[in-house]
Amino acid sequence: MHFGFLKKRKSLLFLIFVLVSSLILFLFLILRPRPPKKEEPLSISPLVIEKEKPAAPSPKIEKIIIRSGKTITDILTRQGFSRAQVLEIRKKARPVYDLARIPAGKELRLAKENDQYLYLQMDLDPEHYLEINLAVSPVQAQIKSYPVDRKLALVEGVIEDSLIRAVNRAGEEDLLALSLAEIFGWDIDFYLDLRKGDVFRLLVEKKYINGKFSGYGPILAAYFFNRGSLYRAFRFEYPQSTRSDYFDDKGNSLRKEFLKSPLRYARITSRFSLSRLHPIYKIYRPHFGVDYAAPIGTPVQATASGIITYAGWNGGAGRMVKIRHNNAYETMYLHLKAFAPGISVGARVQGGQVIGYVGSGGESTGPHLDYRIIYHGQYVNPLGWKFQPADPLDKKYWPEFEKQVKTLKFLLQIPINFDFWN
Repeated sequence: MHFGFLKKRKSLLFLIFVLVSSLILFLFLILRPRPPKKEEPLSISPLVIEKEKPAAPSPKIEKIIIRSGKTITDILTRQGFSRAQVLEIRKKARPVYDLARIPAGKELRLAKENDQYLYLQMDLDPEHYLEINLAVSPVQAQIKSYPVDRKLALVEGVIEDSLIRAVNRAGEEDLLALSLAEIFGWDIDFYLDLRKGDVFRLLVEKKYINGKFSGYGPILAAYFFNRGSLYRAFRFEYPQSTRSDYFDDKGNSLRKEFLKSPLRYARITSRFSLSRLHPIYKIYRPHFGVDYAAPIGTPVQATASGIITYAGWNGGAGRMVKIRHNNAYETMYLHLKAFAPGISVGARVQGGQVIGYVGSGGESTGPHLDYRIIYHGQYVNPLGWKFQPADPLDKKYWPEFEKQVKTLKFLLQIPINFDFWN
């Protein structure tokens, strides 16, 4: 038995030896160092190593501010153009823009490369500029537009003193206040009717060029809470037309026969009266108009469409415009400094069109506008007279209008500060 045990022990040790030897051989084969691979030479295609062409040099831009009294001929001849070349440039540009009337203060930009002028540019307004290609013969002129980004903005404010200041406090410019006053000017007199605490909210399109604010597009919708009443306005652009108008949510036009005031902003200094102490003659006599004090040069707008029957000097009235309207109405605008271009007897004007500018001519103690209305030959009180509204929106446009109003109402209800709009 002892012999058998030794025999079995020897067999077990041999088996262990074989297993350990096999493991060592396996590890040796796996872990032994290998000779490095011989690398193939890289093959580089000629197309990959093609040299980059140098960038074309940018043209040199020379900027010139147009000084008062200088003509395009004065400016370009100083830059080396001959008078014949300037004449040709003016001739080719005339169908697009008359360079004989370049405004002082504008900036001209001349691009030059290798002693040759490439083009001339001049901004016409924040969104458009004139460009004349000088590198072709004959030269070519066209009006181009800067790329404009349009964003909707919700604006609201509270009246503390004036509409303009309320709009300014909302971070916006005066022009937006004037546009808002124009929309509601048929129902709200912005000299008499505003009250502290009145609230407005509007949705407007704002335009940006290169990330910088450049101006306002149209007001798309607006609410105005004035003296306990809520006024609504929704802009509707007629299909296949550039014509648009404002309506309430029932499709009633916001336009009446007459605007409530011939000035967008002014201060009433004298009202319609059958017995008023005249400021010059110191006697009592009728005053058939409303006096609006405003700075000299303030634009005066026709309060309704019509035909001019008088435009000239009229004694104590100074420079005066008289307009005949439909339905036996006439309006008069006294003490003007000057008439707007195109204002003459027989000319047709539209409601809201500028017809002249506030002055102080004739029997006047200071700059103001005397505004009068005649109905069937009799003077009536401009502040108390009731006018008829314009026609409502045609029923054929109702489906599209209702869809737009629904969307605009939703946008106007986005909460900011107030809850008047629900």
